[in-house]
Formats: sequence, C-alpha cells, structure tokens
Amino acid sequence: MIYYAVIDTNVLVSAMLKGISIPSTVIQHVATGKIIPLLNGNILNEYIEVLTRAKFKFPIPKIDGVLNDIIHRAIFVDTDKFNALDEILPDPKDVVFYEVVMEARKDRDAYLVTGNQKHFPFKTFIVTPREMLDIINQDTESE
Repeated sequence: MIYYAVIDTNVLVSAMLKGISIPSTVIQHVATGKIIPLLNGNILNEYIEVLTRAKFKFPIPKIDGVLNDIIHRAIFVDTDKFNALDEILPDPKDVVFYEVVMEARKDRDAYLVTGNQKHFPFKTFIVTPREMLDIINQDTESE
C-alpha cells in the first residue's frame, strides 16, 4: 500500500540529526516510494531554509540528496486560497502544512506527519512519526 503524507519540517530535521530513528524511517519510506510526500513551494522553501541553518551543520550534499528524493517523489498540491481554514493554528508557519493536507484529503487519504501535534487541531490524520509507522506496519501485517 502507498501512503500520502505532508511531512512537517521537524520530522525532516529529526531524521537528518539522527540517522537511526523513527523519523529517519519515515523519510526512508519516502525514498522507497512507500510514502508519497505532499508539498507545495512554501513547504519546500521552508525545508531549504531550515535545513541550511548554520546551527545544524548539515552537509549541502546530504541536504540535496534528501530534498531531491522528496521532490522526485512528491505530489505538489495547490491550496485553495479562497477557502479560509476552519481552524486557527498557534503557529502561523504551520498553516501551509495544514492547508496542503486538507486540500489533498479532498481527493485521497492523506496524513500530516509531525512531531508537534499540539500545533494542529486533533484529527486522526495528524500523526506522529511513530503513529505513521504503526499505520504502515499494521497495513503490511494485514496484507
């Protein structure tokens, strides 16, 4: 089964900081095509801005490799700017992630994978990296 997911920047950072971790396993599923990333230009720009921060010291080739995998497999989602969100999010920078997942859910099941669930409304499709892996593993066992 293939899963569609918006990957919050904090998951990407965590995956790059610790190569053997739950977030890195989520990103590995992106690289293998098990998870199809959903994004738009604003999300991609945030990925670039955050990953290139000096405090992380990520090598540019590593950043390029991860982002190229994501871009190569991604579905770009245009959000409907005329539909206001029903929810007010505590961090305005998170709005784009929520908009993309909500737009994508009009056509398919989609998840928002984040380490900061408290930044989003309680929805069953807003999951932690661990919950995303549990969903994948549960579906794999039932196949």
